[in-house]
Amino acid sequence: MSNHLDPFSNPLNIETIQEIDNLDLPIMQKHHLRILAHCLQILKIIDLDYSLENQNKNLLREWCDNQSKKFDDKKFSDLFYEQLESTSKKLNGFSKKIGKSIKDLEIDDLVLLVEQR
Repeated sequence: MSNHLDPFSNPLNIETIQEIDNLDLPIMQKHHLRILAHCLQILKIIDLDYSLENQNKNLLREWCDNQSKKFDDKKFSDLFYEQLESTSKKLNGFSKKIGKSIKDLEIDDLVLLVEQR
């Protein structure tokens, strides 16, 4: 597990960002897709084992706390944790629904998720 992600770097690579930008989707769906993709990449960086629910929450909390220390902002950590936990649950439920591991989700899968809304 890596807790040393540079807070000023973007977990999404430029190719992924361009792929999303080139999709024939409304702007709000593209924005939602970028947020989901960003969160998914963070979850992959943290490398959670999604079958261990309580341990995951602790690892996710620890990662968020480590990120917020760089900004000296506990409120940021709390909000970031809430958002990542919520997104993790959403992605985990969706991945089960389509028969994939959350770690195997790709942009095409996330497009299906945002189009369901």
